[in-house]
Amino acid sequence: MIVVVDERELVKEGYTSLFGREGIPSTGFDPAEFGEWVNTAADGDIAAVEAFLLGQGEQTMDLPRAIRDRTQAPVIAVSDQPSLEATLALFDCGVDDVVRKPVHPREILARAAAIRRRLRAISNYTEIGPIRVFNDGRDPEIEGEVFPLPRRERRILEYLVLNRGRRVSKSQIFNAIYGIFDEEVEENVVESHISKLRKKLRKKLGFDPVDSKRFLGYCIDWS
Repeated sequence: MIVVVDERELVKEGYTSLFGREGIPSTGFDPAEFGEWVNTAADGDIAAVEAFLLGQGEQTMDLPRAIRDRTQAPVIAVSDQPSLEATLALFDCGVDDVVRKPVHPREILARAAAIRRRLRAISNYTEIGPIRVFNDGRDPEIEGEVFPLPRRERRILEYLVLNRGRRVSKSQIFNAIYGIFDEEVEENVVESHISKLRKKLRKKLGFDPVDSKRFLGYCIDWS
């Protein structure tokens, strides 16, 4: 999920709509509201955020350090001022990257993925056993062969692999896939997506690599 922070309602709505067209859940905050949220939100909600997009607001310069106290997710600033001084000020306050409008959401996603790769010092994919998942939206591979999946199932597999060895709840998966403020979709839809994903993995691998425990959640690992 992408969190957009801007005091202008039209800007927030515009970006959330654009990310939605790319199949990426997002939500918008006023800077003042966001400052309170980032300090008090549950760890699971914070973990569901893939990147923060900071726009205009009097408190914008204070937000990167508040974010960094909770997460290492990329912080990207959108600058309306084409000046070196404004750009340097944004970097000085702790953002990871600065882009100027207009900017396509795919570029923002690509920049966020590049920042995550640098932070983790890894390539653009993660492997667990014979499964390889990518950070750039490509279908995963199993034993070197492309394993086509619908977008929701692909993102669930990516989330499970990213959290390999750690059990994640249905709510955490839902937040990562649909966004923490999506009230139009029932959380139970996750169970349907996971059931379909597990059947496909079982058919391809000969066994089900996803372990589930009632009330505890899901886990994928290769020991």
